[in-house]
Amino acid sequence: MDDLSRFKQTYFDESAELLAVAEAGLLRLAPGDVDMDEVNAIFRAVHSIKGGGGAFGFSELVAFAHEFETVMDGVRNATIPVSTALVDTLIRANDVLGQMLGYAGEEVEAPPGTTDASVAALRRYLEAHPEPEAAAEPAAPVAAPAPATSLPDDEDDEAGIFGDALAAISAARDAQAPAADAVPPGKVRWTIVFRPKAELLLSGNEPTFMLRALRRLGEAEIVCHLDRLPTLRDLDAELLYLSWTVTLIADPAIGRDRIDDVFEFVADECDIQIVAEAPLPAVVEPAAPPEPVQPAPSVPAVTAQATPPAAPANVEPATTSAPPGAKPADQAKPRSAPGGNGGEHAGPAHQTIRVDLEKIDRLVNMVGEMVITQAMIAEHVRDLPPGQFQELMEGLEQLAQHTRELRESVMSIRAQPVSSVFSRMPRLVRECAAVTGKEVMLVTSGENTEVDKTVVENLVDPLTHMIRNSIDHGLESPDERERAGKPRAGTVHLSAQHRSGRIVIEITDDGRGINRAKVLSKAIEKGLVQPGASMTDEEIDHLIFLPGFSTADQVSNLSGRGVGMDVVRRNISSLGGRIGVYSTPGEGSRFVLSLPLTLAVLDGMVVSVGEERFVLPLTNIVESLRPKPADLHGLVNKCDVMMARGEYVRLVHLHRLFGIPGAIDDATQGLVVLVETEDGSRLGLVVDEILGQQQVVIKSLESNFRRLDGVAAATILGDGRVALILDVAGLREMSRHTGDTGSRPPAPAAALPAPDHTRQRQTV
Repeated sequence: MDDLSRFKQTYFDESAELLAVAEAGLLRLAPGDVDMDEVNAIFRAVHSIKGGGGAFGFSELVAFAHEFETVMDGVRNATIPVSTALVDTLIRANDVLGQMLGYAGEEVEAPPGTTDASVAALRRYLEAHPEPEAAAEPAAPVAAPAPATSLPDDEDDEAGIFGDALAAISAARDAQAPAADAVPPGKVRWTIVFRPKAELLLSGNEPTFMLRALRRLGEAEIVCHLDRLPTLRDLDAELLYLSWTVTLIADPAIGRDRIDDVFEFVADECDIQIVAEAPLPAVVEPAAPPEPVQPAPSVPAVTAQATPPAAPANVEPATTSAPPGAKPADQAKPRSAPGGNGGEHAGPAHQTIRVDLEKIDRLVNMVGEMVITQAMIAEHVRDLPPGQFQELMEGLEQLAQHTRELRESVMSIRAQPVSSVFSRMPRLVRECAAVTGKEVMLVTSGENTEVDKTVVENLVDPLTHMIRNSIDHGLESPDERERAGKPRAGTVHLSAQHRSGRIVIEITDDGRGINRAKVLSKAIEKGLVQPGASMTDEEIDHLIFLPGFSTADQVSNLSGRGVGMDVVRRNISSLGGRIGVYSTPGEGSRFVLSLPLTLAVLDGMVVSVGEERFVLPLTNIVESLRPKPADLHGLVNKCDVMMARGEYVRLVHLHRLFGIPGAIDDATQGLVVLVETEDGSRLGLVVDEILGQQQVVIKSLESNFRRLDGVAAATILGDGRVALILDVAGLREMSRHTGDTGSRPPAPAAALPAPDHTRQRQTV
């Protein structure tokens, strides 16, 4: 890949992030509650995309971004009021801008008319809310033109910014420096010399936007300099030959950082000098008091000079003097700014680089192979005589520690916050609410919860279908909610958190809940359930995940085809995850997704059952023990339970579930490993022996073989054997359905004695 291709790819990657920023900001815009920080962020995102597109010659993209940017500039200037219709238009424009970026990335021409509808909609707002015409008259070509008054913020007048050409040339030839004006009390005068490079226009930047932005900070007088203007024969229409000097009278609250922000996007494409010309507070010194700073002469708004005026002799260029009334201690503190003015600004607080995902994947695979190799070496070292090769043992322990740290560091590189997925949901909720005619409020929490990139990428479709389901089937209409004593606007809560070494995502709504009678009736009607079948509430709730099942009376854009929730279950299962459904009629429903944090490596405990080896995730293990006969009890036609820490815990014999011969059947002769699921329930897994803790590399069983109940994945142990990684929640479900009977002898039924503690939790 050559340098230009790499730069283009970086541009497209950054543009994708900027599109997401713009969309998130647009979704937060609301009539009557306009956050100007959001508006400015959207404007900067579109402006950055336009600037980069201009650098690479994407003319159609730049032209459309300019229309988008112009409307956003009108919103910034308050000439275009924010309305719901405007926000919808801007969201569609953002989508079109994304399409144009896609075509540019594929190096194909956009189909004719791709931007026509969006451009027409944007221009309707510009025509309906035109900017005020210039109020200033051009200065006459006289020797000393009078200073012009400050012009309106949103004015794009040639006299105030570029100046009338003949008048400016004449004034530059004949005018003398005007007399200095005193700085008004309580104000600060700034002198900004803005000298852009000739190629500034080629990057899509427009100096008029920056000059307008300076006007919004206070009273501005603008001088246009023509010293670089060539003869007509040598003039290149695509190059910029002008420069400006701006004298800004502003409040003390307008600091250097606000002015730096104006030039944030052109810091590397121009020379900028910013000087505060207000007199400094006197500092008493023993020798002699410092001479007061002389105010710089003001300049008229419509003049042109052969060269930019020099900075005052007693003020260094590109340095900031404190405004009147500032404390001396404040003057000593350097002011950092986000933009930069030609290399003077401090760098960002932290630095990042972009790395191709394939390189990270290769690194993850190499770490996985290193973990396996380290386990193989440790396996062979166990056979060495104890007390010998002590240095080798210590070296292997250090290797194991470094391998663990390396694995954690590599996994953290792949980790991403789920905010990248959550940020797409407000747009979805907005569109679904418009289609269904319902009032919906989305509440999110835990957006910064991090999870493996592969998991994040596969969360979009499941969450999309589940939120659509909550809005279309779960929430009532506003009138129905009002009759039920609920707020007219329904609430959908989307949350994420870490729990027991997994990420748990919950989608909760306060709607009507699952109508189990209707669900069962529809399932019988479609032949998915036999008539007269006896089913628990939990089993009925899970019918919604069957292929082809839907309770919608008619097919719509949102539902009715019976594929949405089926897709959810398939996608979540492919990631080694599970779905739980909890619903209360009249109060709402809660869907719980439980997913692994990473799909690469985990810490596990290796156990033996007969001749087989299994791995239990370390995060699920509470403790291991060998029970006494008095602690074991049998329930008629159900299962065995054990008294542990004052609670009855269900026992699951792994050799009975998986049909493994030669295993220890008596729990008092083997070991019981207490494990805990995400919802807090506990199980006692009966195993023969615990072989030790080990880092294992996760290998997908479903992609290489098929899905097995109670098994999350597989791994390769240090001796080369394949071991299955157990799914604790899946084992619980298997034991409930099979009854854990297998080939065991019937356990004698006995009355359960009361536990020693008053607190009792029944988990069978």
